[in-house]
Amino acid sequence: MTKDIFIGGGGPDYATGQFLNIGYANRHGLIAGATGTGKTVTLQILAEGFAAQGVPVFLSDVKGDLSGLAKAGSDTHKLHGPFTERAAKIGFDDYAYGAFPVTFWDLYGKQGHPVRTTVSEMGPLLLSQLLSLSEAQEGILNIAFRVADEDGLPLLDLKDLQALLVWIGENAKELALRYGNVSAASVGAIQRRLLVLENQGAADLFGEPALALSDLMRTDTDGRGVINILAADQLMGAPKLYATFLLWLLSELFEELPEVGDPDKPKLVFFFDEAHLLFDDAPKALVDKVEQVARLIRSKGVGVYFITQNPADVPDDILGQLGNRVQHALRAFTARDRKELRMAAETYRENPAFDTEEAIREVGVGEAVTSFLQKKGVPGVVERTLIRPPSSHLGPISVAERNALMAVSPMAGKYDERLDRTSAFEILRKRADAAAAEAEAAEAVAEEIATPSLREFNSARRYAGKGVSRSTSRPPARKSQEGFGAAIAQVVIKELKGTTGRRIVRGILGGLFKGR
Repeated sequence: MTKDIFIGGGGPDYATGQFLNIGYANRHGLIAGATGTGKTVTLQILAEGFAAQGVPVFLSDVKGDLSGLAKAGSDTHKLHGPFTERAAKIGFDDYAYGAFPVTFWDLYGKQGHPVRTTVSEMGPLLLSQLLSLSEAQEGILNIAFRVADEDGLPLLDLKDLQALLVWIGENAKELALRYGNVSAASVGAIQRRLLVLENQGAADLFGEPALALSDLMRTDTDGRGVINILAADQLMGAPKLYATFLLWLLSELFEELPEVGDPDKPKLVFFFDEAHLLFDDAPKALVDKVEQVARLIRSKGVGVYFITQNPADVPDDILGQLGNRVQHALRAFTARDRKELRMAAETYRENPAFDTEEAIREVGVGEAVTSFLQKKGVPGVVERTLIRPPSSHLGPISVAERNALMAVSPMAGKYDERLDRTSAFEILRKRADAAAAEAEAAEAVAEEIATPSLREFNSARRYAGKGVSRSTSRPPARKSQEGFGAAIAQVVIKELKGTTGRRIVRGILGGLFKGR
């Protein structure tokens, strides 16, 4: 039987329980607040609450602190003693230490099981955002994906896309007749961006075996939801890659999961930490896509919770869809800060007992103003809330503990070894090798055609030499020296070495690409 998730104690004496209604947990949420105000602990207790109710969770561990979810808390921890006092203060009578089922993931395969997707699954829109391409460059990337589809060229990893772009550059004139201008400069710019991406370690992201979404939606033998933790401390060094990967994951969930309406509890809860990275300098097309996903993915049973320092980091159209909110303290040192604080306060349903704007400014560490959806999806009245303490360990676990958990994980061995099956790179290389062999064969045929004429000329020259003395002989005319056959052979060979010759060879001996 599902229960609402206890968040903390509200009211003047913190004795009034504040709960997140799990039946409305797929209506999305927001955790906001300045650095050091307690957002990470709020994220930790929400992950615990969902897991306890059998709801799988996906979250990114930006600071490296959330691995403690896999380990039970302890009285020996310097903060867990005060946590037991806080639990008593807010009436959290069921408070107990405990560990939760955790699976560690890592795009770089160091602190968790490798996470991969294919270039095709990422798609041209997200790749263009990841590479910060111009409109013209994005157009060429779309051409590349179209050619790959039409010619049966699987785009699995970065070298597949790089090889296809080389082919597109070499065949720009032919492609321009069908798709429009293909600039060599734009192709080169995309290749340079791919090189930068590769240097950031993105080559590890693209390839096979690709992540199966079902592996993110598991429960353990006790029926608790598995908490999937993505190691993001190193990934934050490439913020575009971080934001694009999480958006891709959301898009894949949206595309693959069936409609379920309003379930009794979510099928998955997705926490998007450092959410401002998703919207910084993002083109309108991308923001529109995020809005669409946020609006419709709840009907797939997925709840999305954005974590950021300031609600103003999230566009208004998306912010309006975030019904469950935990707002930690905001600083207001400048006129702009005060304006953003006032705007944040105006998004809550007023409580006559206190001023919301003042409360957001004054709440201490581990305290917040909260508002959760009530029956029929009505926003609850804003309340000052003392956040409940986590049951799991506060802070990171050791490397040895992490490695031990990864060794016994159900995902151990499934994604560790990279596969490299035949794809666009291998197909294009094979076709190019075949074309080169055909050109060489045609050149040999042309030389064979020229050989009899050369042989006749040499024989005639030897015969003439026998009948005429060296002193009275005259050198044969230049035309006779070359011979008609030799001249033709040289023309044929020269032509075969050129562009037109290559086309002739393709026409006679078979096309380089099917249908072309």
